[in-house]
Amino acid sequence: METIFSCRDISKCYEGSPVIRGVNLELASGEFISLLGRSGVGKTTLFNILSGVDRPDSGGVYLSGENITGVSGRVSYMLQKDLLLEYRTALDNVILPLVILRTPPREARRRAAALFPRFGLAGCENKYPRQMSGGMRQRAALLRTCMMNNPVMLLDEPFSALDAITRLSMHHWYKEIAAAMKLSTFFITHDVDEALLLSDSVYIMDKTPGEITRRFDIAPSRALTEDFPASPEYASFKKQIFAAINM
Repeated sequence: METIFSCRDISKCYEGSPVIRGVNLELASGEFISLLGRSGVGKTTLFNILSGVDRPDSGGVYLSGENITGVSGRVSYMLQKDLLLEYRTALDNVILPLVILRTPPREARRRAAALFPRFGLAGCENKYPRQMSGGMRQRAALLRTCMMNNPVMLLDEPFSALDAITRLSMHHWYKEIAAAMKLSTFFITHDVDEALLLSDSVYIMDKTPGEITRRFDIAPSRALTEDFPASPEYASFKKQIFAAINM
């Protein structure tokens, strides 16, 4: 598969202390990769750099071969919390990226409303966040992120606040959305099962400063069994990943 997004030799210090060092990652078109690691190892720092919110001290970020280091808005970035504005309806929350891009409000609402059924939000256009379930809020937040119309999604633990049943439903739903919209996804999680269920590959970030210490290619094993979560391969991956993150 063709690489659509990558970073090369990314390093970052804060107040003289190194936070991440020599990080190299590649995301292929249509691929889903996860980043696992202990809290405080530098995962969110890396995502801030990949999204253009922050700049590395050294190294570069590339989208389809173009250097986009320090340039925001070229990839879509969703944080852990949905960050919906409570005083705006779901539709008016979703159109915020288009408003920032100075799309006329009527056109922005038309374009966003057309996607509400695909995101399981039909009938929620005029609801306020307080009137929506946790899963519905996350769907709205993901739709808002998708309105940037970028091919690459950076998701920082987007499902961690949901209950287990809703989270599993969101996993299946997001995989369908990503395939339908031809999205390439880079995902931070602390949940090993979530990483195994969703990912084509899992990267482990460890050490101080944070470095990529292991990579596990999951997709080939998933393709060999109809019930991957119950397979010996799944159990083996889980054991190896726990060992790799010193848990």
